[in-house]
Amino acid sequence: MSKQIKAGFRVLAILLLCVLLCGCNAADTAIDKESDMKCTISINCANALAHSAELPEALVERLPADGVILEPTTVALQDEDSVFTVLQRVTKEENLHMEYVDTPLYNSAYIEGIANLYEFDCGNLSGWMYRVNGWYPNYGCSRYQLKDGDMVEWRFTCDLG
Repeated sequence: MSKQIKAGFRVLAILLLCVLLCGCNAADTAIDKESDMKCTISINCANALAHSAELPEALVERLPADGVILEPTTVALQDEDSVFTVLQRVTKEENLHMEYVDTPLYNSAYIEGIANLYEFDCGNLSGWMYRVNGWYPNYGCSRYQLKDGDMVEWRFTCDLG
């Protein structure tokens, strides 16, 4: 067999491999359709502003005057979305700073800060809490699986409540 024919077969094999790999990826993408299920999420730090004397002045100036970091926003739910995955997606889409750490002991993410407002900024008992449909779950935000119509509120607290 000539060198040109061998080179042609190699190019053909590489092209076939590329088509097969791209085809597999396209099938995965087709499964990811817009969901009819939705939830609403909001982020509020009014409690921190009520304790503004305990906050650095530069931080108070950066926070919204009414404490509303994110107005109630409707979000399409994806398969197995948790409170955490929706928060991650929304803060990324809205270009809001959010910092978290995974806590293996509780098998969940812990939200350290949103919009540069961090745990302990208002004292030893301050930080971010979430509630769903008016209820504060007693487990981490990664473990709360959302359902259609859920209302998620992230609220900064200065005294655990």
